[in-house]
Amino acid sequence: QVQLVESGGGLVQPGGSLRLSCVASGSIFSINAMGWYRQAPGKERELVAGISSGGSTNYAVSVKGRFTISRDDAKNTVWLQMNNLKPEDTGVYYCSGDLRVPSSSYTRRFWGQGTQVTVSS
Repeated sequence: QVQLVESGGGLVQPGGSLRLSCVASGSIFSINAMGWYRQAPGKERELVAGISSGGSTNYAVSVKGRFTISRDDAKNTVWLQMNNLKPEDTGVYYCSGDLRVPSSSYTRRFWGQGTQVTVSS
């Protein structure tokens, strides 16, 4: 059983910072790309940031220069450092991981349960 568990969400004022963490656990053979998505009320889930197994990163235009994604494969962990937060960053943030389990020869995407981020004064 593979689990991705996020933490670090909360309420923050505009201009503030938060750091989200996501730990993958369970029977994992390998982890490829990992990422962070968010879903605002009434909107579709969107990619915020992604990081490949080699460390290449990509960001949504709206967060570039403010958010930083990083990972530690030894800890099966991915982080999202969010600085200069804006009200439009509000939403539920989901961690994703493209994982391969020992019993399979292919990868599939796993999701965390989500963590709420609210940016408001």
